[in-house]
Amino acid sequence: MAGIGGHHLPRFRTDTWLTPPDVLAVLGRFELDPCAAPEPRPWPTADRHFVRADDGLAQPWAGRVWLNPPYGGPSVIGPWMRRMIEHGQGTVLIFARTDTVTFHETVWRAATAVLFLHGRLHFHRADGSRAPINSGGPSCLAAYGARDAAILARFGLAGALVNL
Repeated sequence: MAGIGGHHLPRFRTDTWLTPPDVLAVLGRFELDPCAAPEPRPWPTADRHFVRADDGLAQPWAGRVWLNPPYGGPSVIGPWMRRMIEHGQGTVLIFARTDTVTFHETVWRAATAVLFLHGRLHFHRADGSRAPINSGGPSCLAAYGARDAAILARFGLAGALVNL
């Protein structure tokens, strides 16, 4: 098993990687996180959380959605991204793999805006501690809907915004 970005050595044997709290803080309140970390989580990502056992893909989505989907290739991330397109209201944190079929289908052709983050994120472990190595790849925030695109336009972290 590789690290988050796929090319780091397998130092951490987990698939629970939390969104850095400073990223969430500037994005505002979300009503739902369908891919939430299990309890006890060190900080909330939304008002309502679905964990793996809840099968967030099978649950109804409502309101503004925060989505940091499970990473693991197009067959894993694709269904989550397509569900966000159906829902149409929220923000997704994914790797900026702009050349992939999934990115073309679910971001370039479907998102409202994309913020390409400067540098590489350091995700956090399930206990809230910051991972000592970065994510291994560039990340972006994809907005679905006008409200989330406007929030990305006011976003406080360094990056480049592309309106689609």
